[in-house]
Amino acid sequence: QVQLVESGGGLVQPGGSLRLSCAASGSIFRINAMGWYRQAPGKERELVAGITSGGGTNYADSMKGRFTISRDNAKSTVYLQMNSLKPEDTAVYYCTAGRAYGNTWSFDYWGQGTQVTVSS
Repeated sequence: QVQLVESGGGLVQPGGSLRLSCAASGSIFRINAMGWYRQAPGKERELVAGITSGGGTNYADSMKGRFTISRDNAKSTVYLQMNSLKPEDTAVYYCTAGRAYGNTWSFDYWGQGTQVTVSS
């Protein structure tokens, strides 16, 4: 099993920034990709971004430009830098981990989620 622990959520004003972190532990040899999804109230969970251990990335089109995913392989940690936040970015953000082969991404492990609220 792989355990994922998120941190960094909170309340931020529109136009502000937040950085989320997620540390993986346990059987991390099972994974070569980590990422973030989010789920807003009344909506389905959606991909934000993913990143492989080699640095390859996959972003949802709507997230490109404002959100940046990165990782520290030595710490088994993935980060999500979110800039120019909008109220519609309000959601629970979930860390996820799995494997990526070429353009196929499969996420099998999930964190408990961290709330991000964008409001004045």
